[in-house]
Amino acid sequence: MQKLYERLKRVLDVFAALAALVLLSPLLLVTAVFVRLSSKGPVIFKQERIGKDGKVFEIYKFRSMRVGAEHTGSGVYSGKGDPRVTKVGRFLRATSIDELPQLVNILKGEMSFIGPRPPLTYHPWPYSAYTPEQRRMFAVRPGMTGWAQVNGRKGVEWNHRIELNVWYVEHMSLRLDIKILFLTVLKVFSNADNENTAATVQPAETAAETSAEPTESVTK
Repeated sequence: MQKLYERLKRVLDVFAALAALVLLSPLLLVTAVFVRLSSKGPVIFKQERIGKDGKVFEIYKFRSMRVGAEHTGSGVYSGKGDPRVTKVGRFLRATSIDELPQLVNILKGEMSFIGPRPPLTYHPWPYSAYTPEQRRMFAVRPGMTGWAQVNGRKGVEWNHRIELNVWYVEHMSLRLDIKILFLTVLKVFSNADNENTAATVQPAETAAETSAEPTESVTK
């Protein structure tokens, strides 16, 4: 039954993404203009993430940080009041508008509306460092939002976040996806759990190798 829903979900994703791109095109255009005017640099930020079956892909976002932010600051988290984040960027993050370019990722077959959020290739750790149980979260397409995002969002420690992702993969259904979508809307409008507060727990063998390079909204 779950395999059947996966195929149905892909069809729903494509139609919903196309409809969203058409309906939201004025907002996307205005956002692109404001991002361009807010600071120098490209409108779209691209970043490598781990997708389905461990395959690496480039995720798209509206740029919310100043160009060169990866060479300043400390740590991979961008917390409250981070000077690297532009004024426009703070608004985009608070409303999650910065995530809308991922509609293109959905059309390309790299993502879904609902699924585990795709982690960076090196944070919280490389794909090779995930346990066989943890790698089950990569059995489905990553999502723009997911079960972990509506159960603590950025305040959830990484190991627990992965457990929530694995639970989602095991229980994926249309009913659950609708519930996640509804809860996501509530989270966005309340701006709840939208600050990076959770610590990263790393395997001992990879802790020393994990990059501390700051990146654009790495835990979203």
